[in-house]
Amino acid sequence: MSWRRALKDTARSGIAVEKKRLEPLIAVRGAAGLAIVIALSLWLFGPAAAASSAFGAFQAAIATFQRSWRPRPELAIASGTSLAVSTFLGYLTISKEPLFLALLVVWTFAAGMSWAAGPTIGLIASSNVAIMLVTVTLPTSVAQAAGHAAMMIVGGLVQAALIVLFPVRRWGAHRDALADALAAEADYARRLRHDPVASFDPQPLMEARNAAAVTPRQARRRPAELHGARGIAERIRPVLASLADPAMGVPAEGHARDRVRELLASAAALLDAAAHAIRHGEPVAAPPAALATFRTPDTGSILTGAPYRAMTRLNTLLQDVVETAGGTPQEDTPHEGAPSGARGTAHSAENDGRSTPRPAPTDPGARGTAHSAENDGRSTPRPAPTDPGARGTAHSAENDGPSTPGRAPTHLGARGTARPAPTTRTRPTFLALIPKALKAMRGELHRGSPITRHATRVSAVATTGYILGTWLPLGHGYWAPLTSVMVMRPDFSQTYSRAVARLAGTVIGVAVATGVVQAATPGTLQSGTLAVASAALMYLLMRTGQFATQACIAAYVVFLLGMGGEEWTQTVPERVLLTLMGGLLAMLAYAVYPAWETPRLRTRLADWLAAQGPYVAAVFGSYADPSVRDAPDVRGALLTARTARAAWHAAVARATAEPVRHRGLSRTAADDAEDALAQLGRVAMLLEAHLPERGATPVPPAARFADALRESTHKGAKAIRERRVPTWDAVREALDAWETEDTDKAVRNTATLVLDTLTELSEALDTAVPPMTLDGTAPEKPDGPRDPKDSATR
Repeated sequence: MSWRRALKDTARSGIAVEKKRLEPLIAVRGAAGLAIVIALSLWLFGPAAAASSAFGAFQAAIATFQRSWRPRPELAIASGTSLAVSTFLGYLTISKEPLFLALLVVWTFAAGMSWAAGPTIGLIASSNVAIMLVTVTLPTSVAQAAGHAAMMIVGGLVQAALIVLFPVRRWGAHRDALADALAAEADYARRLRHDPVASFDPQPLMEARNAAAVTPRQARRRPAELHGARGIAERIRPVLASLADPAMGVPAEGHARDRVRELLASAAALLDAAAHAIRHGEPVAAPPAALATFRTPDTGSILTGAPYRAMTRLNTLLQDVVETAGGTPQEDTPHEGAPSGARGTAHSAENDGRSTPRPAPTDPGARGTAHSAENDGRSTPRPAPTDPGARGTAHSAENDGPSTPGRAPTHLGARGTARPAPTTRTRPTFLALIPKALKAMRGELHRGSPITRHATRVSAVATTGYILGTWLPLGHGYWAPLTSVMVMRPDFSQTYSRAVARLAGTVIGVAVATGVVQAATPGTLQSGTLAVASAALMYLLMRTGQFATQACIAAYVVFLLGMGGEEWTQTVPERVLLTLMGGLLAMLAYAVYPAWETPRLRTRLADWLAAQGPYVAAVFGSYADPSVRDAPDVRGALLTARTARAAWHAAVARATAEPVRHRGLSRTAADDAEDALAQLGRVAMLLEAHLPERGATPVPPAARFADALRESTHKGAKAIRERRVPTWDAVREALDAWETEDTDKAVRNTATLVLDTLTELSEALDTAVPPMTLDGTAPEKPDGPRDPKDSATR
């Protein structure tokens, strides 16, 4: 992408206004906290202290709007306290410019490095440094600076108290995350009706998993419907894919395919109903027609084998998710002509969420997933079935992270079997988070880290901007570094788009505020009221984009400083000019000392392969020795692969907006390689949906294949980093040595598909021009990929 096009795209992104759901009650609450702090400060200390303390309450309210699963009061208190410390230390050094510049360098570098601990911490730290540049100019003595700092802490405490006293959609973010995951799977089920090999983006499941980690205090207050449904959603996804994929036994067309489409449509309807109930905290209104689809009498004669087992598991999981979300699933009846074990294992609708015991099914193939909605991921031992596909998915998403110890009491699962009490993914407390954040920052403190380069840019630009702003005869020289710190981000597109939005929003906001001041000439109280109104409008429009946010902030600052005694003629002209200078410095710094993502795409792709390989190998290893439960850890390998996949997609999104030519990995090659790795994960997922029970017949060749796959993907990742094409000779040899038996034919066929996808990956990365034949055509590759439309290769 050329620089001209990149600048054009980032400018459009900066001034764009997105359609987002507004939250007026939260905006009013934040504005009310700001108004309380301003009124209290005016009454006790006067306009200057009120302006300073208002920044603390203002920033504390902004912190509560960030995308974080941590309790909002903690964010408000942390933001107000950190701003108070920054302001007090800044005032102590402001009289000695070299000392203040040294503090500014250290503070901005630390704020830049804080992005390693997450975007929420990075944004709060950057905003605090930017606001500190303003607030250090307001006090006139050390005692007054201490008072201003104390009022900033009070501002954070007031916002935190309002959040506790007047909660708006308590657990709303957690509800939305879980509902989005269920809605994504509902959409996936609908797409599978028309495209049996449709792809699925696991990002909603990852967000739901992050939301499931709670502090001990949150765990005691979490609604029941938010515990357990995510684990079921994780297990539904492979079952949906297994039911729809023609490679698992259902023809592409015919009566069986029509029945599968009906089942997928009903599953989508039930998942949507559960998502709506969880999002709004209401009982589930399960569509009766969708429930009846799974009780159709002739299903047992239409679907057989793996598709029938997938259907029964899906039935059980859907009833689990409806019950967990607060619904009342109806008791299932056996299908006519089907084994007695084919019946769905519907839960009762008792208020405590537990199910009544019922006899276990006699057909091992119909057991489905042997977990309840509250299970911790370890099913109780049961008699070993003769069919290795009867186990279902042998893990729960609730057991995918640090958890609190299980309690002694047990719960009854879907079949009345005793299960351990639920475990909870724990989130460290705020104080315990500090060493983790410092560790993450130390991990990024090296020359090649984009976070370190960002921190270096921010500290250099902030110092340069402050020196230039002080040297120019404009006054208020802090506006230039303030703008630079506010707009600079670790990646190119956000930095440039925010710079454009900052400048455009500043011009609009200053123009509107200036017109109001000139027309109404407000006094101290009126200026404070206008500042609160501007802040309320910013809180309301914060999620719509940077342009509207920056316009409101500009008006807020004009009114707030006017309340402090400054005339608009003292702030407006230089603010616009210095904002322009700060934005240009930020953009120039990224061009001079960039951290381009495009050259690192090969490394990201190699990381994804290095994570995907162990996951696929873990699935095959489960077939090699079913007696060893959860060894190797399929769940842990899957989560690692998902994280690597998300990092790859984020890197591609950033690289797409960069004005940099590719270096050895073209966009076409990247797309083809991504498709191959995604297909590799999908093949493993289909096999994971039918993991064998403990005691099932082992498949020894699967162990050799898993070892070869694990070693080859590790070497392949190294080859990609070194700009070589990976080879898969060891995997091919292990597959050739695999003697097929009737019991492991499906596993062996899946291994063939794995080798095919690895071959496609190598072909995608082989960008060398092939030699021409005598007739002027390129020779065909002996191991080329199959037709992507062929369902057997999907």
